[in-house]
Amino acid sequence: MIFEVELGVSESCELPELVRRDPWLEPYEGEIRERMERLEDRIEELGDLREFARSHEFFGLHQDGEEWVFREWAPRAEGVFLTGEFCGWSRSEFPLTKLEGGVWEVRLPVDTIGYGDPYKVHVEGKNGTYDRIPSHARRVVQDEETKDFAAEVCETEVYEWRHERPGKLVAPRIYEAHVGMATEKFQVGSYREFADEVLPRIVKGGYNAVQLMAVAEHPYYGSFGYHVANYFAPSSRCGTPEDLKYLVDEAHGLGLVVLMDVVHSHSVKNLAEGLSSFDGEEGLYFHEHEHPNWDSRLFDYGRREVCRFLLSNLVYWLEEFRFDGFRFDGVTSMMYHHHGNVAFDHYDKYFKEGVDWDAVIYLQLANRLVHEVLPEAVTVAEDMSGMPGLCRPLSEGGMGFDYRLAMGIPEYWIQLLKHVRDEDWDVGELAGTLMNRRAGERTIAYAESHDQALVGDKTIAFWLMDAAMYDHMVKGDDNVEVARGVAVHKLLRMLTMGLGGEGYLNFMGNEFGHPEWVDFPREGNDWSYQYARRQWSLVDNERLKYGELGAFDRELMRVGELVLEAGQVELLNVDQGNQCLQFERGGLVFAVNLSPERSIADYEFRVREEGQYEVVLCSDDLVFGGFGRVDRAVSYPTVDGKLRVYLPARTGMVFGRVAAE
Repeated sequence: MIFEVELGVSESCELPELVRRDPWLEPYEGEIRERMERLEDRIEELGDLREFARSHEFFGLHQDGEEWVFREWAPRAEGVFLTGEFCGWSRSEFPLTKLEGGVWEVRLPVDTIGYGDPYKVHVEGKNGTYDRIPSHARRVVQDEETKDFAAEVCETEVYEWRHERPGKLVAPRIYEAHVGMATEKFQVGSYREFADEVLPRIVKGGYNAVQLMAVAEHPYYGSFGYHVANYFAPSSRCGTPEDLKYLVDEAHGLGLVVLMDVVHSHSVKNLAEGLSSFDGEEGLYFHEHEHPNWDSRLFDYGRREVCRFLLSNLVYWLEEFRFDGFRFDGVTSMMYHHHGNVAFDHYDKYFKEGVDWDAVIYLQLANRLVHEVLPEAVTVAEDMSGMPGLCRPLSEGGMGFDYRLAMGIPEYWIQLLKHVRDEDWDVGELAGTLMNRRAGERTIAYAESHDQALVGDKTIAFWLMDAAMYDHMVKGDDNVEVARGVAVHKLLRMLTMGLGGEGYLNFMGNEFGHPEWVDFPREGNDWSYQYARRQWSLVDNERLKYGELGAFDRELMRVGELVLEAGQVELLNVDQGNQCLQFERGGLVFAVNLSPERSIADYEFRVREEGQYEVVLCSDDLVFGGFGRVDRAVSYPTVDGKLRVYLPARTGMVFGRVAAE
């Protein structure tokens, strides 16, 4: 038994480690054991996972010596044909032969098909006859005139990697990015532009990981990459597969870990581009019902070939493109038949009500496989349920993720900004909300991601300053609304990073207060790129205040490097009367005054260690767009275990203890 060996105890005499860590889970010991047993049974059924997850090496179009071999899985199809420009799109000239297990195959002389040729697979089934994009196509392109998508024969040359992977990610500072909208031009940005122009900005900003959205091909650009059609094809809008490899290679050369936003939670409904009814009937890759909220199809994770398809997809991106890990989209939706449309107000909701055990097992398999293929890989779960054990090892009864996203934090900030006056902010509630996470399960905190910037909403900067950003972001302009917005923008990030988790995430441009929202070209906006780009010129313009926000974020990331791996936060002082909050983490002391108007001289609070302290970071510094009310030359000795400092209104400071000479 795999887990008996890992735990070193017999199953009958010891509680699973997950239960020992959390006594509240004792009533669910049986369900947790069953979770472990199901996984063990599934692994025994599938065999060696690394060998099992190789469908991309078998299916699709491959050159085998002097032949092309093409294979497809379509068990209920009545006929399958390879077609393309190479045969004048004949639907009968190149039939596939049906083999065992619903596999179809055809072999052609190597000179039959040329590199760059568009091709499809023609499937005859109960629902009629259709040209389909092969399930394992590695490049899919859209015809500029007809707007139709087709697979394209890829070159077989091996990319020559120039840089090694950076190694294990420590104190994650993740820069979430969308390559297509990363240019300031009114067009789709390219992988190479991103590599050459944006990656250096990320490194300069103090981030150590980049998380790429919208990598796998998706027919609708405005879906932000979340309605995937072609799981093995990098989006051709941004360049070739080799261009994507260049991006990853350059990132590694700069010391950046590269994570992929992988979407295995659902799939596009499109018949022409996607996998729906692929062999002529529903129930092949997907359940027959659709996602109730996302207008998309749901994978049947219990099917062997579906599991193989998705696990192979992970191996493919890790090995072929050298991604260093994944942010798994929609994990809550995957784990429950109700897709998270309930209040998780009782532990029964995690283990007894509506759990999709096939999906849970798939996620466990995915984590096991990813870490077998790449031991230093990082997996992040987008989960809002709070599933216990999500980020604990499989051997403990957990699900094996390295981190989960703190999805409640950005929602908390938005609700606070929308509905509560600054002078009514409750610092105790604020600290409790930001620190509310499961002990021993690492969390990625963020003030806002792409979700908070989509059309219909606004970035935090725009919520704070709104139209004033258009006219009053010039240095020297003392607009009250902008002054408040700049100050609060910095405080929210400092508090989120300091209190919120063991990692930090930012969506590109938000670090310097990128205005407005994100809206992709569509009929409703006359196909405009106005809001589907990043205005880097704002942060580069020395006359504007955006650069000051960017400079603060850069220094905040340096602080993050010191504290994110430091473990627990210790609250030192919660002062609702003055709206002040102090806490210690990683040997650094944070002191924040959220009051809109009350600056406090000789503010006193306890610290854990006596000694001489100096200011490491102050949001009120002139260089960060503040008022310069704190003298950075002053150091602060403890008196009776307490610090006494000047704490200006709407200011956050970080103190470090001076080493004794």
